[in-house]
Amino acid sequence: MASETLKTLYINELRDLYSSEQQLVKALPKMAKGAETEELSDAFTNHLEETKNHVTRLDQVFDSLGENPKGRKCVGMEGIVKEGSETMEELDGKVRDAGLISAAQRVEHYEIAAYGSVCAYAQLLERTEDLGLLKETLEEEKRADEKLTELSKTINRDAIQGAAEEEKAMAQAKGKNKENIRLRRTRSAA
Repeated sequence: MASETLKTLYINELRDLYSSEQQLVKALPKMAKGAETEELSDAFTNHLEETKNHVTRLDQVFDSLGENPKGRKCVGMEGIVKEGSETMEELDGKVRDAGLISAAQRVEHYEIAAYGSVCAYAQLLERTEDLGLLKETLEEEKRADEKLTELSKTINRDAIQGAAEEEKAMAQAKGKNKENIRLRRTRSAA
């Protein structure tokens, strides 16, 4: 009875992951297009191809279980994707890229946790073939997170520098504006 309950949980978690991966197949092209930095855009494009493979692996797991992968919507991933979309709408340039990395790392951490759990269930349920497929995906998710961390080192620094340059330009413009007002007042008084 306990193993049947764990098997039900396993299948439900796999369906949740399937929904997550499907949502990412739709979101990653938008993220790639929204990225200013070519390296970040390429990272999203490359991960899109991996994500399509994740879906294929999950299809294989469901086939071996004799189960349908559909029927569950991952609302957790839906929320994370929505936040990423808001980031793209609200930010520009390198700051947007920094925000996209943050959103993408939330995705990766969510997936790492979920794949770690289903790997544990597969092992306990003695689903050896499933375990091999799921571990392969888990390792790719970890590598994607590491890649994002590496990219963030440069992109975050560029975002700070870009924001500082914008602030300086705005301060200079404000200073020029004050000077122009002072000159107009001086001329008017004369």
